[in-house]
Amino acid sequence: MKKIEIYDTTLRDGAQGEGISFSGIGKIRVAKILDELGVDYIEGGYAASNPKDMEFFREIRKESLKHARIAAFGSTRRAGVKAAEDAGCRALIEADTPVVTIFGKSWAFHVHEVLRTTEEENRAMIADTVRFLKENGREVIYDAEHFFDGYKDSPAHALATLRAAKEAGADRLVLCDTNGGTPYFEVGDITREVLRQFGANIGIHTHNDSELGVANSLEAIRCGAMHVQGTINGFGERCGNANLCSIIPNLGLKMGYQVLAAPEKLGQLKAVADFVYEMANVRPNDKAAFVGHSAFAHKAGMHVDGVNKNPHSFEHIRPEQVGNQRRVLISELSGTSNVFLKAVEMGLNLDKKSPEVKDILKELEVMEKKGYEFEAAEASFKLLIQKVLKAHKPFFSLDAFRVIVEKREKDQPCISEATVKLSVNGKVLHTVGEGDGPVDALNNAMRKALAAEYPRIGEVQLVDYRVRILDPETATAAKTRVLIESSDGEQTWGTVGVSTNLIEASWEALVDSVEYKLFLDESKKGIK
Repeated sequence: MKKIEIYDTTLRDGAQGEGISFSGIGKIRVAKILDELGVDYIEGGYAASNPKDMEFFREIRKESLKHARIAAFGSTRRAGVKAAEDAGCRALIEADTPVVTIFGKSWAFHVHEVLRTTEEENRAMIADTVRFLKENGREVIYDAEHFFDGYKDSPAHALATLRAAKEAGADRLVLCDTNGGTPYFEVGDITREVLRQFGANIGIHTHNDSELGVANSLEAIRCGAMHVQGTINGFGERCGNANLCSIIPNLGLKMGYQVLAAPEKLGQLKAVADFVYEMANVRPNDKAAFVGHSAFAHKAGMHVDGVNKNPHSFEHIRPEQVGNQRRVLISELSGTSNVFLKAVEMGLNLDKKSPEVKDILKELEVMEKKGYEFEAAEASFKLLIQKVLKAHKPFFSLDAFRVIVEKREKDQPCISEATVKLSVNGKVLHTVGEGDGPVDALNNAMRKALAAEYPRIGEVQLVDYRVRILDPETATAAKTRVLIESSDGEQTWGTVGVSTNLIEASWEALVDSVEYKLFLDESKKGIK
């Protein structure tokens, strides 16, 4: 089985994406989880760019990585300056990494218009820098920037720059589609020609500006490249880099290559993707192939029935192969198969043909006509099933709530205060809570009332709150749907509320959020 080198540049090229930023500690944690995944190279940053990247190189030396080699990134020397005297080249040596990746100009247009030098001097810049780094004991990866654009403009010039790097001792020659505009068939043709002239040790680095980053990477590998660069979740400048979360499973599961330190590491892929989102403080892309929350989510009744009979009918791989899981969605398109499998998920012993399943489906249709939506509110749906089956245990009930929003001074924020009266285990509890807004105040008041009887609700955090107007044509009388996402640190769940009153809709979703946590805790004890 041929091995393909996986080169991760999330911490450098990925960090150039809009809205992407890693803390110093976050970079170390990402590097460690990438090493655990089994990638071959981790590019830690631009050596001459900023103190944070140099701090990363110092700190990562203290870690005992199992497999990956750390690479520092930089450019060729400046025109007219010896590599040994160039500040950028010296910074690459000071980074003290076993691998150094440098980029050089492959496009004559850039040589003339950006570097403002000659093509001969450009080739000398490439060769001198590679030679200097090799003399200092580094493995050198040469990124041929804008290679495909440069080749289409002048094949002779682009190939001459590669030759300069190879003859100076570069260990890898990486062809870069820096603008992300080259179609896959041109990538294939050009890669084959480079391999014909230069032999092995060719890599590929693509961007996603034409939505072809992954396809172009796979095509280059198919044509003989043995090294691929990309980022976790496709982070990167403009439209992003080629997404390793798609490249790795395609190479390993569809094309038969060895791509990680061990085949079983592929099962960690979703966890790594989610972790990198968390470290970058970016909301995950649910629609992402392989690792997205919706990647193996089934909604149409016929699809769910097919998957239940044989998963291969509507799934191109087993979700477990990349650490993901199958999800059955509930909506107006649902059939009895959806409801039955959701009940099975809950541990309920139902027969698919039982009248209870039809009762649940009928209630679902009624609720959705009122504006409820359960795709992102599976917790509310599970509670709905319990209620239809008359198996729901109410942990508390509402007697009354009141919310006050007060504005006292022009330059001061509004003050929100909520009062709730709840019946809990035969007791009537009357509490007041304040918050940043009316919903926050209501949530705080409810939690204060329940804390003594159910202390574990203190573990629940609201991680997302979304409002949608269902019938905007009715203006301020419009019906509102509120979706809340909650987590206790172990599990995450969604709940929904609907009303013409925003506060009431929010209250419904808040109650389901807390009740679902209590339901989970009791289920763990074996109480149904």
